[in-house]
Amino acid sequence: MKKIVPDPPTSHLDETAETLFGACDGHAPLFTVRPGISAEDALVHAALYLRCASDTGQQALEYTAEAGRGFAWATLHSVQMAKGLIDAVLDGIESRNLKEG
Repeated sequence: MKKIVPDPPTSHLDETAETLFGACDGHAPLFTVRPGISAEDALVHAALYLRCASDTGQQALEYTAEAGRGFAWATLHSVQMAKGLIDAVLDGIESRNLKEG
C-alpha cells in the first residue's frame, strides 16, 4: 500500500540560502541574507530582532491613538508569536545538542 503522507525530512537545520528582501517602489531589493550562515545563528539573530520589535511595539502603544490600537496590538501579538516559535526551535536545538553531547 502506498503512503499518502510522506515522512518528514530527516535532515537537521543546515544553513541559509541567499534571500533578497527590502523591495522599494519597484526597485530591486535593497538587502540580502547571505548564503552559508548557520541556521542556528540566523535564528538567534531573528529572535533578537523580534525581541527589539516587541520592546519598541510596547512603547509605540503608548503613543498610538485609540483608533489605531487594535492594529498595533495585532502587530505586537504577531511579533510575540513569531518570537515564541523561534525560541521553541532554538530550545529544541539546544536540548538535542545536550542529549547528543
